[in-house]
Amino acid sequence: MRPPIIEISNLSKRYRLGMIGGNTLRERLEHFWEQRVRRGAGSHAPSTRDFWALRDLSCTIARGEVVGLIGRNGAGKSTLLKILSRITEPTRGEVRLRGRVSSLLEVGTGFHPELSGRENIYLNGTILGMKRAEITRRFDEIVEFAEIGEFLDTPVKRYSSGMYVRLAFAVAAHLEPDILIVDEVLAVGDQKFQEKCIGKMHDISTAGDRTVIFVSHHMGNIRRLCTSALLLHKGRLVRQGGTEEVIRYYLEGGRGSDQTVTVGGNGVELRRIHLTDSAGDGTTSPVFNQDYTLELQFDASTPVRNATVFAEIEDAMGVLISQLGTTEEGVHPFLLQGSVTIRFRLDGLPLAPGLYRTRVSIYRWFENEPVLEVQNALAFEVQPAPIAGALASYDRAYGLVRLARGVTVEQSPGVVSVTKA
Repeated sequence: MRPPIIEISNLSKRYRLGMIGGNTLRERLEHFWEQRVRRGAGSHAPSTRDFWALRDLSCTIARGEVVGLIGRNGAGKSTLLKILSRITEPTRGEVRLRGRVSSLLEVGTGFHPELSGRENIYLNGTILGMKRAEITRRFDEIVEFAEIGEFLDTPVKRYSSGMYVRLAFAVAAHLEPDILIVDEVLAVGDQKFQEKCIGKMHDISTAGDRTVIFVSHHMGNIRRLCTSALLLHKGRLVRQGGTEEVIRYYLEGGRGSDQTVTVGGNGVELRRIHLTDSAGDGTTSPVFNQDYTLELQFDASTPVRNATVFAEIEDAMGVLISQLGTTEEGVHPFLLQGSVTIRFRLDGLPLAPGLYRTRVSIYRWFENEPVLEVQNALAFEVQPAPIAGALASYDRAYGLVRLARGVTVEQSPGVVSVTKA
């Protein structure tokens, strides 16, 4: 059995917040002298405190594995990638890499702004340890993928951010590194190019011998590309395993996922949110095509005039599926005061089986800032149910929402009408 291509042991990275420091001896001496002068002049030095971007992280990654790195902003993902790319050093712990690493962490990483696109292709290849003949062999393929042929001999400092990304990804993906590290920088490119990059990474991942570490907040891309995933939360590794298992843990509100977050308030509180079935019983596992009510209970110690209330339902990948709103349902902006209960009827729940999350917000009519916003207020998982007259269950193969609620089939000599029961 071959050893893992990446071994991470007790990795920790500390930053000193409030400290204007440097990594060179000159920068450190200048910083020291500045602080001494300030103290001598009676000024107070800025306060500092430790911030641990990573804490005691240990894991291994096998050769040929495609790993999705997920977690909230600030979880430590970019710090880990910078350490793996040897851009920064860990405070404690050890990383062992058995192969050449190519990384795309931010626009223009590894490019010299004064050099042309052509020269930077050779520069990056040389940094990766490739011989000139190897780079030349892949050169035309890189230029064609990046779609910058007419600007090839222009200094890259004159490139747009999109051109930077196209060339940087093309170089990183085509110069055959053993380990390819890609951060969310691809989001800078247009949709067509993003799809092109995803396709290229899919080709790399199916080759079987190259390792990819991919950071994205788009769970669809993680599912599509990755064979396994790592979940970080506040610098710690909280889950490692199969892609579906880790994503489900993340989205269902497991430690490290987007916990319920309240923005604003101003004397208004969401006391309760739940789904109830036709018998009035609460549930977080509604069944497709059954009737439910989404109930919101607020406590407004401070009155909100001209209030309108929204409940937005998103799927597991953060795509907005539906927005329920009091105004849209015919209730004019009202005075929200004291104890208030709002119920939205969800007759014949048309959502395909799967996980969904709800965001609740209160606005004053014609104002853009919410009085209250509660993210991830309620998570629920729709269960399948048999389709009338069929043996199969409705699932995601048919889409997220079932739109048709009735159908008419014309057939000589009569007409057969099928409507919602």
